[in-house]
Amino acid sequence: MATLATVFGRFVSKAAEQEVTAPRTLDANTRLRAFANEDIFLFVKHIDNSRVVRAVDPQSGRQAWKAIGTMAAAVVLIVTVLMPSAYGTLAGYQIEKLRLEHDKLAAEYAQLEIKESALLSPERMRELARQQEFVDPGPDHIVHLDKAGQDQFATIK
Repeated sequence: MATLATVFGRFVSKAAEQEVTAPRTLDANTRLRAFANEDIFLFVKHIDNSRVVRAVDPQSGRQAWKAIGTMAAAVVLIVTVLMPSAYGTLAGYQIEKLRLEHDKLAAEYAQLEIKESALLSPERMRELARQQEFVDPGPDHIVHLDKAGQDQFATIK
């Protein structure tokens, strides 16, 4: 494979090549300074590694499994160390949730107690009895249960 230096060398004579490789000095006619290491030519050789086979390392498989085992043990250790604090945090959230629910239920219970006492007050019972025209039953409308072994029900007089 040809490099730029070999292609250039075909067209330039040896004298011109020596002139190019000689260090240039800055003069009035030159517009640019000479580049650093301008006189050095590098030859690049193409290397074909397509037929090279990587040597099998018998230790590499064992080392990989050791690394996997070490990482698994480290993960188990970290989870074991962090689990109690995570459980404590979750339990704290649960306790706070139950505390809020208890407060809500206590307030609801107090409201229900107030409503029950209002509904069962004697004044309201008298008003309901008056609205529905409830009257005390007379003595002839009372049913007395007989003793065991006799008629189960007494007749209404």
